[in-house]
Amino acid sequence: MPRIIDLTLTLQPDMRGVEIQQARTIEVEGWNAKRIELYSHCGTHMDAPRHFIADGSTIDTVDLTVCIGPARVIDLTPIEPRTSIAVDHLGPIADVIGPGDRLLLRTDWYRHHGTPEYRDDLPRISIELADWLVDRGIALLGVEPPSVADVNDRDELVRIHQSLLGGGIVIVEGLAHLDEIQSATVDLTVLPLKVLDGDGAPARAVAIEK
Repeated sequence: MPRIIDLTLTLQPDMRGVEIQQARTIEVEGWNAKRIELYSHCGTHMDAPRHFIADGSTIDTVDLTVCIGPARVIDLTPIEPRTSIAVDHLGPIADVIGPGDRLLLRTDWYRHHGTPEYRDDLPRISIELADWLVDRGIALLGVEPPSVADVNDRDELVRIHQSLLGGGIVIVEGLAHLDEIQSATVDLTVLPLKVLDGDGAPARAVAIEK
């Protein structure tokens, strides 16, 4: 039987960029409903080119064929905080990465979620690796930290995102539970909320092992 691994962080009130309030209750109105306010890049989410490119495409126009299909899981553990991930970190698998590939980089960084380290000390994609991935023509890059770049370094943040997004790569950030995957390749489904003119949106990400 196929094995399903949920790669999504649970949205909750104490999460950065998330507000959840009770709007209706069974006791008063006869049904339960919540009012939810979300930052477009909270939790597990997908970036659209519009996030860093003024005239870039938006999240409601993302090519769903990129969001569903086989993905390679690359184990980078153990990895030190603030590591600038280079091509060499990918190991032998770098030789077979090519056009249309979907890559999931396992760092186990999701375990830091809820701590200052999660955002401030994250391992991130180097400029070298970003440009290399664009040259290789990959379709999707998924990472466990909340960003592919240092969120406290504006120049790096812009440079890395513009390289990847401008190169046609779909970025998924804030993944979790990649350590539960036992296979080198999985069937990935990651679908963002369809927000009109959105620069990004929270997404549900699932890996299926056969």
